[in-house]
Amino acid sequence: MDGICTLANDRIYDQLVALLNSIEAILGSQFPVCVYPYDDHTEKIAALIAKRPNVQLYDNQDSIEKWDNFVKAVWDTHPTAQEIWRNAGSNGYHRLGTHRRFCAFDGPFDRFLYMDGDTLLIDSPDIVFSSLDDHDCVVYDFQHKDPTHVYTVTSEKLNEVFPSSRVESEIFCSGFYASKKDLFDEEKRDWLLSKLKEGEAEILYPMAPDQTMINYMMMRCDIIPFNLAFNLPKDKITGCCVTSPHFQVLDNLVYDGGKRLVYLHYIGLSSKLFGKVCNGENIDFPYRDLFLHYRYLHEKENRPQFKGKPKAYNQPPSLMKRVLKKLNLVN
Repeated sequence: MDGICTLANDRIYDQLVALLNSIEAILGSQFPVCVYPYDDHTEKIAALIAKRPNVQLYDNQDSIEKWDNFVKAVWDTHPTAQEIWRNAGSNGYHRLGTHRRFCAFDGPFDRFLYMDGDTLLIDSPDIVFSSLDDHDCVVYDFQHKDPTHVYTVTSEKLNEVFPSSRVESEIFCSGFYASKKDLFDEEKRDWLLSKLKEGEAEILYPMAPDQTMINYMMMRCDIIPFNLAFNLPKDKITGCCVTSPHFQVLDNLVYDGGKRLVYLHYIGLSSKLFGKVCNGENIDFPYRDLFLHYRYLHEKENRPQFKGKPKAYNQPPSLMKRVLKKLNLVN
């Protein structure tokens, strides 16, 4: 069975609603979806999911614990991760819950499309699933242009593990990828750990822990991602990120030079921002109206009504706020 999965907790409730509504708008209310819990704060999203028969909240604790333990074992092999995380203000394992997306390799779908909680489905993913007929991993992004958010490119070890030609062509964003169940069994996981313990761990980029891991797992096991950005005809390729200001929105769908996007990724925008806007704060961000359309698709009466001129989401803080932050009086 094919399905779409995502990762969420109550903190991204509004984004999850928007994503689920976009999937429903494109694929109908019967298409199966699985939500993996980022952490134990899932009361709100559990209530949301209970109202949607096609959506399930993943509760296989053995699978969750297995991947939690594997991820900790992976990062325990890294020579500097803990120090880097402490310096960045993180205690323990940085963003540990992000790795729970890997539970998709245990099910419930034989073939799955993983979408981050800050994405919207804009067109049918048929081309993604059909490409899985011939490939074990399918992606659609341009992360290969920036390997610094996948691997530690200053590591001399990187070119020993992966030739630069592979790094330049195979890496992908962990926010949107399709793959298959049971791709990383215990034997493969143990083998990967053994290679990391031999010194390969230093190539992992600790500040994007799930992204560096999924790329390493795929590449080290010689699973070459099929990137639609490389393989579609040039006149069919689109962008996918809200960092592109030229997209056109027509009838709540998004187009790039007349070509419809498969998905839109609100990459780089804080989950707090979406919560503030849904609570009525007039903060503008790229493609805000599109997000609000899908967020309030089934509750239009609750959509916030803004007054006055919106603040830019990336507006610099006031002098007073900078002073208070320096004194640790505000976050």
